Parts: sequence; structure tokens; C-alpha cells
Amino acid sequence: MNNLIVLAHPNPKSFGKAIADTVVEASKEKGANVRVRDLYEIGFDPILKPSDFEALKRGTVSEDVKVEQEHITWADVITFVYPVWWVSVPAILKGYVDRVFSYGFAYEYEDGVQNGLLKGRKGLVFCTTGASNDMYSENGMHNSMRQIMGEGVFNFSGIEKVQHTFFGGVPYVTDKIRQDYLNEVSKIVKETL
Repeated sequence: MNNLIVLAHPNPKSFGKAIADTVVEASKEKGANVRVRDLYEIGFDPILKPSDFEALKRGTVSEDVKVEQEHITWADVITFVYPVWWVSVPAILKGYVDRVFSYGFAYEYEDGVQNGLLKGRKGLVFCTTGASNDMYSENGMHNSMRQIMGEGVFNFSGIEKVQHTFFGGVPYVTDKIRQDYLNEVSKIVKETL
């Protein structure tokens, strides 16, 4: 089993990084192969450019996108780890999806019907928020975010089993609660692999 972890947090000391490290550890404990793509560390360019569209028309992609698509092709499980900012993903991750999950790689249309091309893979999504889980659950934001990432990106691309977990109030909770969060990450990863 191969687990690709895509981390989208600019702070290498963030709780998001601790989550990614926990995913790596739990994956290895289950005997899985792991690759981590820390989008800030690798300097991923999230800007979708006219040249990207020109390359797609020629049936190619830019070299940086090709590298990321090779990682996704390798993966049996794709794990996204990111903070929720303004009830959405960080711009760098949105740009990653825009550029890497491209037409002809992640999806296509056959006779006007959408077809996901990444079938056979599982998806895990771990998000941190400053607001409490209760607040986001009560106002419906958790459901909206699950729908956008789970259905709008993963399912649309053919990734069938997606688990989306939120860790609320991260800057304000105790260290014990943060450790409980990491224990939950480890359990979810081990159950998925």
C-alpha cells in the first residue's frame, strides 16, 4: 500500500505538520510506503497559467505538474493535511488541485458524462481549524467543506472512499486534546491502510 501525503501549511512547526508526521508513522507501522509532498517546502507554484492550458491542448503538462501526477499515480491512498482558512483550503492546495488534477489525468468526459480517472484509490483529509468543531458543525460548514473536497475533488476524480476529519480549536485546546487528535489520526490511518 502506498500513501501519498500532501501537506499545505507554511509553518514547519505547525500542528498540521504534526498530523502529517503522525500519518507517516502510522502508515509505516502498517507496512505502507510513504511519500510526503510538503507544498511550501518544495515551492509548488499554485498559479494556473495560460501555458498550462496550452500544454493540455498539446496533450502534455509542465514538468512540475508531471512530477506531482507521478506521485498520485503511485498512490493507493491520497492524504491531504491542511488548515482551514476562510472556510476553505489554503491557496497553495487549491492551486495544486487546479494544476495537478487536470483534465485527462484526474477526469475526462465521455459522451458528455464525467468520468473520474483515479479509481481504486482512497482519500483521507485532515483539517485543522481555529474555530471549534461545534461551531462549524452547527452552522453547516463541516458539511460544505466535506462536499467540496470529498465530492467535488476526490469523488469527481474517481477516488471512492474518502474520510474527512476536522480538528477544531487547535490554537486554543490543551496539549492533551492535541495528543488525542493525533491518536485519532493514527487510528484512522491504520484502519484505512
